[in-house]
Amino acid sequence: MVNDPRIKIERWGSGSNEPLSEAALVKLLERQGYRCTRYTYPAGTYFPEHSHDVDKVDAVLKGRFKISLYGESVILMAGDYIYIPAKTTHSAEVIGNESVVSIDAVK
Repeated sequence: MVNDPRIKIERWGSGSNEPLSEAALVKLLERQGYRCTRYTYPAGTYFPEHSHDVDKVDAVLKGRFKISLYGESVILMAGDYIYIPAKTTHSAEVIGNESVVSIDAVK
């Protein structure tokens, strides 16, 4: 459970009856004005604290991806996506032995 109201997480299916797929998730994010890139991060991948000059969404298609921001951590799984505002310090880490397939969306 997330306590900080600044953390905005969505779960696939909350606004769509369409099954989760890369194409459907990209379409949803592109309708919101994001440019999307697909990445695969192997087990053990860690991104130390950093920020971006653009608004960002990290969306998970496969695996478990821990995102830490505002002093809290959340674990995203397939179908979860988190909004990270520009200049927000955050870190990310692949959890477990499975690679993470992610859509990185920016605007």
